Amino acid sequence: MRDIKRLPASSVIVLVSSFGLLPYLTVVAVPQAVAQERAAAQEATAPVAKVIPHRLEAHGDVRIDNYYWLNQRDNPEVIAYLEAENEYTEAVMAHTQALQETLFEEIKGRIKETDLSVPYRKGDYFYYSRWEEGRDYPIYARKRGSLDAAEQIMIDVNELAEGHGFTSVRFPEVSSEQNLIAFAHDTVGRRFYNIRFKNLDTGVMLEDEIPQVTANVAWANDNRTVFYARQDPVTLRRYQIYRHVLGTDPTEDELVYEEPDVEFSCAVWKTKSERYMIIGTFQTLSNEFRFLDADDPGGEFTLFRPREPDHEYTLDHFGDYFYIKSNDQARNFRLMRTPVAHTGKEHWEEVIPHRDDVLLMGFEIFRDYLVVSERKDGLRQLRIRPWSGEGEHYLDFGEPVYTAYVSTNPEIDSKILRYGYTSLTTPNSVYDYDMETRERTLLKREEVLGDFDPADYVTERLHAPARDGVQVPVSIVYRKGLAKDGSNPLLLYGYGSYGASMDARFSSERLSLLDRGFVYAIAHVRGGEELGRQWYENGKLLKKKNTFTDFIDVAEFLVAEGYTNPDLLFAQGGSAGGLLMGAIANMRPDLGGCDHDHAGRQHPAHDQRVRRVG
Repeated sequence: MRDIKRLPASSVIVLVSSFGLLPYLTVVAVPQAVAQERAAAQEATAPVAKVIPHRLEAHGDVRIDNYYWLNQRDNPEVIAYLEAENEYTEAVMAHTQALQETLFEEIKGRIKETDLSVPYRKGDYFYYSRWEEGRDYPIYARKRGSLDAAEQIMIDVNELAEGHGFTSVRFPEVSSEQNLIAFAHDTVGRRFYNIRFKNLDTGVMLEDEIPQVTANVAWANDNRTVFYARQDPVTLRRYQIYRHVLGTDPTEDELVYEEPDVEFSCAVWKTKSERYMIIGTFQTLSNEFRFLDADDPGGEFTLFRPREPDHEYTLDHFGDYFYIKSNDQARNFRLMRTPVAHTGKEHWEEVIPHRDDVLLMGFEIFRDYLVVSERKDGLRQLRIRPWSGEGEHYLDFGEPVYTAYVSTNPEIDSKILRYGYTSLTTPNSVYDYDMETRERTLLKREEVLGDFDPADYVTERLHAPARDGVQVPVSIVYRKGLAKDGSNPLLLYGYGSYGASMDARFSSERLSLLDRGFVYAIAHVRGGEELGRQWYENGKLLKKKNTFTDFIDVAEFLVAEGYTNPDLLFAQGGSAGGLLMGAIANMRPDLGGCDHDHAGRQHPAHDQRVRRVG
């Protein structure tokens, strides 16, 4: 067992992580370093953004934004200001440079650079991604019939990246006959992709190329027609679905659907049964779907049912029915089905009823089984439900805090469920579960190089009392042997927006905190969906303040329980969690030592660099 490496008093901890596809640097200062940081900051001059009042009016309300001009990404003055911010940050953090480099090498040293995803079978082939040491991008490949067969490289992204400062290529979409692929290629970084095509039999790129669209593309069953989504060039909202036939001019592609409501976005895909093409339109509280026989790609899409305010649903197809996860008269959702020929709500029948204490998250259809993803008591569950009605059961994961999810399962005739599993102490793992014999096989666990041993760490599930009596779940992890005497630094993470649940997951980067004596905790505050739909609804709009007070109450609970003390308590939140950080810093500046907003935005009026809250 490694010795815990304690930070010297003048040090800071640097965590390198990821938010979306963009890397970010989180710097958490221990209190002893604050004086040194402030001394360094006094020697450097902090840049100040100039004030240019801009009048904004909406819904009869007028507000003045003095920094609206900073959204002009190509404005030389904006670029100069951002460069000045970067220079100031480097100056303030200069005294930590050696430690940053040490930690970077430490974190990088846990990563296996040569790696392979778990292959999945679809049709005649096994598909996978692999990475090679010293190369920055994946290789997308497949093998026919057996994993012992010769490898066929579909796309080597490293080759496509040559000559470009940035490259993003999504995993290719394979045609129905498995001899063609469509893939989206972006070399700018603003989510504008060129859709390109390749003949896998000949290895030759086709002349067809669809420029400046989204990465959303789906094949029909004729092996020559694709549907794709186009975005608004300014807002990036996906609002148009086009049809392209190979060999024709992309400029003449047919527009098959356009979403006029700016609150809705749209996408296109094929059902797991491969029987229907689906166009889905999405808004925060409403959905709408259209379907088309995938064997008749030149036909017209049929409206499943008109959108309704506050009606959220998703659908898939199996046999003679569409299966629908719907919140109609079901706050936590229920599962319905309706005949393909009769999609009106009067024909819907219930498959799984609504439950007040269980959130229906999703479902996966197999020929003989229905797999249901649920959430109860804040934790994900996987429920196996044979269509025969006999032998229904839940998977047991054996840890108090974890995340389990349905992984890639493209074959509807399979009796094997592939699922993923991770926890605060267990690296991401992929399993195959035989739904008939109930045997599970570990296919791969993310390898953490070095001397990592999950037995060296302890994870707990706690419940903190909120001021209104609600119990707020808390996921927590620390190194074994830690004394709960209030002497430990603790990093508390929160989000609490959009119904997004912050499930407990493993992070090899986080080990650099835990091994230095930190406790890491996730406050599952209202605004997420950990405890069902009502948990989300009680943390939004006029009840949004619950998100902030829940976080504060969790922090006070962790102090009272001896995990930390106010001077060693640090907070972190990103994107909408940045709003949470701003709120708690102003509501309780006395409670913590430091807060960090990694939303990636500049707030000239309020310094959002790592700072002392008290």
